[in-house]
Amino acid sequence: MGIFEKEERVVQGKIIVMPEELSNRIAAGEVVERPASIVKELVENALDAGATDILVELEGGGKRSIKVVDNGRGIDRDDVALAFERHATSKIYTFEEIHTITSFGFRGEAIASIASISRIEMLTKRAGAPSGTRVVVRGGRIEEVIDAGCPVGTSVRVDDIFYSTPARKKFMKGDSTEQAHCIDAIVRLALSNTGVKIRVLANGRPVLNVPKTEKLSDRIALVFGDDFGRHALQIEGRKGDTTLLGVISPPDRTRSNTKGQFYFVNNRFIRDKLLNHSVMAAYRRVIEPRRFPSVVLFVDIPTGDVDINVHPSKMEVRFKSPSEIYSLIRETLSLSLSGMPVALPDFQRPPSEGGADTYRERVGETLRRYTLKSGAEKRTFDVNVPKAEVNPAPGSLGGEEGISTRPDLFGRHVTASPGEALSFFSLTYLGQIANTYLVFSSDSALILMDQHAAHERVLFEKLRISKGGEPAAQGLLIPEVITLQPGRFDLLMNTVDVLKDLGLGVERYGENTVIVKQVPVFLTGCNLEALISDVIEEVGDTGRTESLDETRDKLLALMACKGAVKANDALTASEVTSLCRDLDAIPFAATCPHGRPLYTVIGLRDLERMFKRR
Repeated sequence: MGIFEKEERVVQGKIIVMPEELSNRIAAGEVVERPASIVKELVENALDAGATDILVELEGGGKRSIKVVDNGRGIDRDDVALAFERHATSKIYTFEEIHTITSFGFRGEAIASIASISRIEMLTKRAGAPSGTRVVVRGGRIEEVIDAGCPVGTSVRVDDIFYSTPARKKFMKGDSTEQAHCIDAIVRLALSNTGVKIRVLANGRPVLNVPKTEKLSDRIALVFGDDFGRHALQIEGRKGDTTLLGVISPPDRTRSNTKGQFYFVNNRFIRDKLLNHSVMAAYRRVIEPRRFPSVVLFVDIPTGDVDINVHPSKMEVRFKSPSEIYSLIRETLSLSLSGMPVALPDFQRPPSEGGADTYRERVGETLRRYTLKSGAEKRTFDVNVPKAEVNPAPGSLGGEEGISTRPDLFGRHVTASPGEALSFFSLTYLGQIANTYLVFSSDSALILMDQHAAHERVLFEKLRISKGGEPAAQGLLIPEVITLQPGRFDLLMNTVDVLKDLGLGVERYGENTVIVKQVPVFLTGCNLEALISDVIEEVGDTGRTESLDETRDKLLALMACKGAVKANDALTASEVTSLCRDLDAIPFAATCPHGRPLYTVIGLRDLERMFKRR
């Protein structure tokens, strides 16, 4: 009976308005997840107040206390008490202003939420005021407001964090972990506010000191170190009224996680799957799986084209035209990565002249002279290529000697002498190992190349550039009929139009059956049933919907892999020469389309160490 009585009381319970103290604690759960949330809100308030010097003090990783001191405008004594009320704000006064807001905070929830689960002591003073104001708030209730002496600006100390919500407190991690989260929050704000000096003390010990800087590159160097700056690529793009600025790491400098990725929209740090996916789409064919680049990207977009009022923490946004943002980032990064030089240790390849026009001419030349023998015989190269058609890069065989420089992220110029310009065609070919790896030498290194990966990259770029043109396809004398499982049949049918554009003619041929009528020339003689199976795996290995370009690139990489020379295929010297010429002409020749390294280098110093010469 007791159980039924309890159920009846719940069903007949009355609707009440939650007490303000209870609603504030619940709201605090959305804003304050851990000490880092408090640090973020307080530092953002300091920035909104025009501070140029901010000091953050942490005790116990921020769990015992957090103190943020700034030299901003301060708060009038008459407004101090209002600052701790929910939805009290000095940022907006009409609903329409939400769509043009440029400050970090504006809804008036942060301070009230923090105050409801902690003890706060604030000292603040306006310029010209005879004295400052000290206010003490505990559990959302103001306990004291008195005059006090203090410099212009605001100092906020937060103690007894989560004292009123012990369930949240017990889920906090160790001091070092929580401190790391606090530092991460401060670093993000330091990156986007170059004109502000930010210092951090942890248990009285300095752990971060970022002075004012004029340039973003200087701030990045201070936060990430000089080594990142030396190798990072500056990027810049524009589409309509939206601009993109930032730096990205080269493909050979990746991480095992995404902690090196920072995205800012109108100077506000955000976490956004769209931006992350657009970056990975640009890198997908030049880095290994499960590796991630480091990027710092700033998207400047008209305030009316982005909604920042999506979540209380304002870490998420909604774009009016997400496809335009996606394409802007992907195209800008892809263009920068396509110009990455292939270099040996201590080598620098001279920058290409002529920009995009020169790039198109070089690729076009490669596509005109690059063919593959058809039939069931092994894939090989057309070696009847006149030398006059090759335009070696300066410093390679047949090129003009000269000295070139390129600026790094910090404007310093790195000199490349004539002998340092790397061209695969200029290397000395020594032979094959196990009919799989090509061996080359230069004046200062031994280079080993994976012939399959190299040919795969060349084929992939050929197919990519021929987008929109007539694919080189060959009809089958005897079309092949393939029966598939029901689910796999539907996956294949969703991509038949893309496959047709790539030269692979697949049509429905009854229930769960397809017929293959034509294939690209370089795939003639391959196992079609295995090819179709791999195509289905490629288009069905993810639970999300991909763009047409992404699906196309995945299939291009698969077809390039199937059509490339394999391990144990013997190549003649002429075929190797043709491959090297093609590698010099394509925009990126460091990895295969799946991200595996195309070559490796054993430097002269390494060789000397092997033979005990050092």
